[in-house]
Amino acid sequence: MKTIKSSEFNMGVVQRFLLASLVLVAAGIAVAADAPPRAPVAGAAGGAVPHPPVAPPSREGKVNVDLTQKFTHFRVGGKNVKSLYFDRGIAWVGTSGGVVRYDTKNDSFKFIDTKDGLLSNGMFYVGRVKGRIAVGTYGGGLSLLDENTGKWQTYNIPEGLGDAFVYDVITAKNGDIWIATWSGANRVRGGDLDNRSKWDLYTVENTKGGLPNDWVYGLAEGKNGDIWLATEGGMARFANNRWENWNHAKGLGASYDRVKKDIAFKNDPGKQSVHHAKQKEEMGLLDVDVAYNPNYVVALEVDANGRVWAGTWGGGLARFDGKRWHNYTTTEGLPGNHVFSLHLDPKGQLWVGTNNGLTRWQNGKFAKALTTADGLFANNVFAMTSSPDGALWIGSYGGVAHLRPGK
Repeated sequence: MKTIKSSEFNMGVVQRFLLASLVLVAAGIAVAADAPPRAPVAGAAGGAVPHPPVAPPSREGKVNVDLTQKFTHFRVGGKNVKSLYFDRGIAWVGTSGGVVRYDTKNDSFKFIDTKDGLLSNGMFYVGRVKGRIAVGTYGGGLSLLDENTGKWQTYNIPEGLGDAFVYDVITAKNGDIWIATWSGANRVRGGDLDNRSKWDLYTVENTKGGLPNDWVYGLAEGKNGDIWLATEGGMARFANNRWENWNHAKGLGASYDRVKKDIAFKNDPGKQSVHHAKQKEEMGLLDVDVAYNPNYVVALEVDANGRVWAGTWGGGLARFDGKRWHNYTTTEGLPGNHVFSLHLDPKGQLWVGTNNGLTRWQNGKFAKALTTADGLFANNVFAMTSSPDGALWIGSYGGVAHLRPGK
């Protein structure tokens, strides 16, 4: 297997990498080849001939991938790709409108949604829990798939889940299952999902502020078995049954003065909802009228050395070395200050997905960004995963880029 060298991660990347794709369109999956839009055909009266009726989208089938092309597109219509998981030759694509099972061995796909037993089509998480494929949904709880029967088993609030909105799931080395929800974090002791007495729920209230916010977006296990939690109010660590947390006042995220010239989104979330307006007030951000909140952590990874990496909403990428936070922004080479996703590949390399492309942390600095000019589907990178052959799967709004190392 060829190792990706830093010299290969540049504007000529399309000459060294094959960006293969598949086409999955709209609410289902309609397979089609990329082609420029056809011009309207003039009718007898000089008007445009109506487009012929579009066939209903396919829920399963095969994708024709032209490997002679530099790249094609793996599309999911007007949806976000929120999660990616690769396992046993299968790429699972969690979107805001269902989950796709794509078999890389024969290029076949199947679209799965509420018609197949799920309680919600919105997907925040796809992975494996207790040996089964699991999806964390937007309002439909946590569902586990029996791949032999195709049946889903759902765990929701009656079973102990803190909230029906599930954003992340990890299984710790000690067997505990942690579930990030929008109403706190669950711990299922020993992973015994079917024993209600084994379910704990941690909130701001019952941890006396140890968990800084009940909206939990990410989970990761540290080097010594400590559990890290990314929330809308900062980072938290649960170790030896004790809580500790960090927010911007304690060094998390770059200051507004440092990033204000490079804030990509000008719409102020505080003007969109009472929740975000209250959050701004609590965090002393009333004088900020753009999308910036360094306490809002939306991506999390802990590397082999125990360093914690946190992607913030406008405050760049933060790294905790065990004593203090170090913040990286566009000034240090980060493509964008909104960090949507982080991924550690099998070689331990950290990939950083931002609002303005993808980069990699290498030798203490960021590699040159990969963007649509190099073959990415879109510059907003929301999800990533790796396959054993060294390929990287990159999810964005509307589609996925499958990036393969060159031969």
